[in-house]
Amino acid sequence: MSSPGTVGVAGAAASQNGVVWHVLPAADAATVFRVDPEQGLPAAEAARRAAAYGPNAIPEHVQRGPWRMLAEQFTDFMILVLIGAAIVSGILGEVADTLAIVVIVLLNGLIGFAQEYRAQRAVAALKVLAAANATVRRDGEVVSLPATQLVPGDVVLLEAGNIVPADVRLMEAVQLKVDESALTGESVPVEKRTAPYADAELALGDRRNMAFKGTTVTYGRGRGVVVATGANTELGKIATLLRADEGEKTPLQKRLAQFGQRLAVAAVAICALVFAIGVLRGEPVTLMFLTAISLAVAAIPEALPAVVTVALALGARVMVEKRALIRRLPAVETLGSVTHICSDKTGTLTENRMQVDAIYVAGQLQHAPLRAAEGNAAWTHLCRALALSNDARGADGDAVTGDPTEVALYGAAARLGCDKAREERFAPRLAELPFDSDRKRMTTLHRSADDIVSFTKGAPEVVVERCRSVLMADAETAIDRQRILQQAEDMAAAGLRVLAVAYRRWPELPATLDPETVECHLTLLGLIGLMDPPRPEVRDAVALCQSAGITVAMITGDHPATARAIATRLGIIAEGDGVITGPELGRLAPAQLAQAVERLRVFARVAPEQKIGIVRALQEKGYFVAMTGDGVNDAPALQRADIGIAMGVAGTDVAREAAHMILLDDNFATIVGAVREGRRIFDNIRKFVKYSVTCNSAEVWTLFLAPFLGLPVPLLPIHILWINLVTDGLPGLALALEPEERGIMQRPPRPPQESLFAHGMWQHMIWVGLLMAGTALFAQAWALHTGSAHWQTMLFMVLALSQLGHVLAIRSERHSLFRQGLWSNRTLFLVVLGTAGLQLATIYAPPLNPIFKTEPLSAAELIFCLLLSAVVFVAVEIEKWMVRRGWLYQSDRRA
Repeated sequence: MSSPGTVGVAGAAASQNGVVWHVLPAADAATVFRVDPEQGLPAAEAARRAAAYGPNAIPEHVQRGPWRMLAEQFTDFMILVLIGAAIVSGILGEVADTLAIVVIVLLNGLIGFAQEYRAQRAVAALKVLAAANATVRRDGEVVSLPATQLVPGDVVLLEAGNIVPADVRLMEAVQLKVDESALTGESVPVEKRTAPYADAELALGDRRNMAFKGTTVTYGRGRGVVVATGANTELGKIATLLRADEGEKTPLQKRLAQFGQRLAVAAVAICALVFAIGVLRGEPVTLMFLTAISLAVAAIPEALPAVVTVALALGARVMVEKRALIRRLPAVETLGSVTHICSDKTGTLTENRMQVDAIYVAGQLQHAPLRAAEGNAAWTHLCRALALSNDARGADGDAVTGDPTEVALYGAAARLGCDKAREERFAPRLAELPFDSDRKRMTTLHRSADDIVSFTKGAPEVVVERCRSVLMADAETAIDRQRILQQAEDMAAAGLRVLAVAYRRWPELPATLDPETVECHLTLLGLIGLMDPPRPEVRDAVALCQSAGITVAMITGDHPATARAIATRLGIIAEGDGVITGPELGRLAPAQLAQAVERLRVFARVAPEQKIGIVRALQEKGYFVAMTGDGVNDAPALQRADIGIAMGVAGTDVAREAAHMILLDDNFATIVGAVREGRRIFDNIRKFVKYSVTCNSAEVWTLFLAPFLGLPVPLLPIHILWINLVTDGLPGLALALEPEERGIMQRPPRPPQESLFAHGMWQHMIWVGLLMAGTALFAQAWALHTGSAHWQTMLFMVLALSQLGHVLAIRSERHSLFRQGLWSNRTLFLVVLGTAGLQLATIYAPPLNPIFKTEPLSAAELIFCLLLSAVVFVAVEIEKWMVRRGWLYQSDRRA
């Protein structure tokens, strides 16, 4: 071997990025880096490589400063329009309006700032996974160094409890097991080996001769050469993905941005027209200018951002009570638009713990819940084997500790009536042959009443070949190895991890504990099938999602057979449906990938970048995607998805920081309640837009149509601003508290391309706005015709009260207010009463008459105004009745 100190930096860099390490023999990996595995790198060479590669840490781009990040929150078009409205309000002397708009703008800016800051914290959380120290060989000595000082070519020593400090090609693995669940989704620790693989496209979870940065050694020890550090590690690549993906705007943000731009342009055009017509009619220029400006302020629903914020905040509070924590407020509404939920398997759909799911004994296969057959010798011996040949430990009231597989076997033995402590008193352990990844089995020997008994468990293809008989219900019989192995294959195909358990009796303890001597001439007791079981409540949650038109897909790094089994049990796919793996996805052309993600429901052995690809492909097809997960491998997809949902209990910090929502109980079923709340919130925001735009348009129509009808200017600027303040404000905010409508989870998701004004909403806003303006102008014309001096006050009253009747009528898009009941939204009812009282005060409170240019109405005039104001309420109730009958908006009706 060449001197380890002569490796070229350029060559090492190429090897770090270009070599398929799991295919390369371990010795060749050391040769690539010109390092002697017994000596390690010389200190001088390590220093040179450190200067070339930089620290073994996740790199960070230069981040924008907080002030710049905050300033950029105020560049949105709708925000600029509101700032303009605040300036105009200030010019008009409306200090209250100005302050309200400024508060709204600042609140939205702070929320946006918090959202953007989230991405920076996600990358910072990844750094927590870096090991603080690493044990390496340098200059022939074993030393402990900060993990950040590792370089490619370093020889690293691993033992139980260590966090793997870099990506390592293993050269030695002694009973080495590594927990890779956070990176790959594999639910049990992975047994490591050193032999190379032939498949260059092997999925990350199948590269058992590699140890990856950020994973945890749970058992055994190992040694290997560092092949990737920093950004070139699998963990580093995930950090790069997190930084690269800025995420998409939510459906609500897209709709409101379009709405705000169009409304602002329309408002400016109409107000300019009103000003021009008034001047041409001979009205005072100053009055028409102030009227036009007031109308522009009124036409823009400046309360909309406040209503949206309040609605989302209230929804977020409700969701916390339902065990869902919202980290990003717009995510509340996004849930209502979700068409696909792409869920990780481990810890999300499953319980993230191994459990014995099936046992094949005495020729019979039994699935959970397990029950031992009384008087059956095979069951008796198998239960004792599970309890005795087991290293898991537990005490009364304490959690069982140990390897997840051992814990599962311990639990199965206990449920079948075999207490380990009691069994050990009658059959203490005398010796053992520990598990070895080459032998793929382990054996324990115990003293029995009259002899010595050994129990062997391991991979079926290994243990069965060493058996000469099988124990049936009452006697041993010759073993049919082909039949037993076929049964093991069938269990594995069903997604189970299969172990074979056998035993042998000895007159005395063997003199030589040699595996080839002890582990032969065995009698097979049975086959054990283990799996990480699905959560019991998830199947119903999946069914409810499907009834709501939401497609549930599983995206996991786990084995395809396991993924298929879990998905079938949960109703995600049917028997015989296809499953595709990450390597297969990698070979698809973009067009084929788009078809696959739309058609398939289970994706196994998927790499982190492929999860993003699946989410992006669905989004490009026009779907809105929720992604759930708990591991580091899920974080980029969580950030890319329209809504990322992380696990709060078992989830990693990285996943939680990248997500929009956190499930506090790690329960997939919680998502269903969150979707329901998201739909309610969007419905209520939509109702406010309908209410606000209809009322504002009524004010515009009133001013616009009056000249053409030969009527004087109907409203003064103070009237416009007052109506805008009292009718758009509190009643609109109270709509955010509206309870959900019936059948909210029996209708499909909103199509992502659907307009905010779908389902007859734009038609409603036009005809109701015209009706509202028409009734107000009729009041003005009637008063002028009868010679009343109160014509402007009457129009002012009719227009304001009509809007209050309108807000009560639109509480539901289909159901009558009388069926809902006034008290089903008590806040709104009280707000309407209070607002009506304020409106009456502007007319009947003498100090307010000179301010609002109003005069007290007679009893007859007031009754006339009240009756005329009720026209809008009655008309909207008739509209809803026609909708229920199927006579209106049939093409837009919701399911």
